[in-house]
Amino acid sequence: MTVLLRLLITAVALWGAATFIDGIRYTGSTLGLVGLSLLFGVANALIRPILAFFSLPVLILTLGLFTLVLNGAMLLITSLLAKRLDIPFHVDSFGAAILGALLVSVVSTVLSWMFIPSEDDND
Repeated sequence: MTVLLRLLITAVALWGAATFIDGIRYTGSTLGLVGLSLLFGVANALIRPILAFFSLPVLILTLGLFTLVLNGAMLLITSLLAKRLDIPFHVDSFGAAILGALLVSVVSTVLSWMFIPSEDDND
């Protein structure tokens, strides 16, 4: 159940980025948006750890702020993968990707706080 909630939260966050950030577009259906969030999650699970490992010195030097750049890169990678899979999602520039990553992170965090119970609540 939690995995499905996280998938839906990511879909809402990506919809928000496509709606409110110039340079990010999604023109598909609602079900396609859930597929896009699954693609985003798989890319984050498989590619992001590798990027984080190789950028570890920069992450330490910037006290973790470089994570925003990594998140933007993941949004661009998702855009490239979506293009190959004929999913109508496109990110125009790295600047749009960073703004979109910031919005996706904030929306995902807030919605997770609201809808996903913490481990302490399960006691």
